[in-house]
Amino acid sequence: MSTDLLKRVVIREARPEDDAVVGELLVEAFITQYAKKLPEVVYTDERKRSLRDVAAKRAVAKVLVAEMEGRVVGTVALWPPGAPGSEAWLPGAADLRHLATSVDFHGQGLSTPLLDAAERVAREDWRVPAICLHVRRGAQGVARMYQRRGFLREPSADLDTPSVFLEAFVLRF
Repeated sequence: MSTDLLKRVVIREARPEDDAVVGELLVEAFITQYAKKLPEVVYTDERKRSLRDVAAKRAVAKVLVAEMEGRVVGTVALWPPGAPGSEAWLPGAADLRHLATSVDFHGQGLSTPLLDAAERVAREDWRVPAICLHVRRGAQGVARMYQRRGFLREPSADLDTPSVFLEAFVLRF
């Protein structure tokens, strides 16, 4: 991310008035990126509804947004240990999900300040031992991004559901 762009980004907690834009950002980012990288992936109406239900995420997780000049341009969600819906497999670990940036900013490093903030919440505020996450099998660029940040593959925690195979990664503190 360019230094100029980085200076204009503010990371903050999502508010109720952000729900609609964050939901649309998630749907647009996931559909656009997966369509390019994994054309076989189909997003059902049910999955889109789930992505758009930001209020439900905020009820159990810390949803962060990247804002630039008053516009929400990115998001990530972090479930605390034991929260309903958490997929963390390690005791006391946080669960990171729904990292997405506006299509206008893909490939510009906007995920870095979002992940920095989420890791800071997990490490400093919650004092958890680790962050767990899952990446769709075949999304190699996404997996490499997390690995560059220190996340390690944890095959024993992979999720194989009827509709998707998710590879597990963990960042231990």
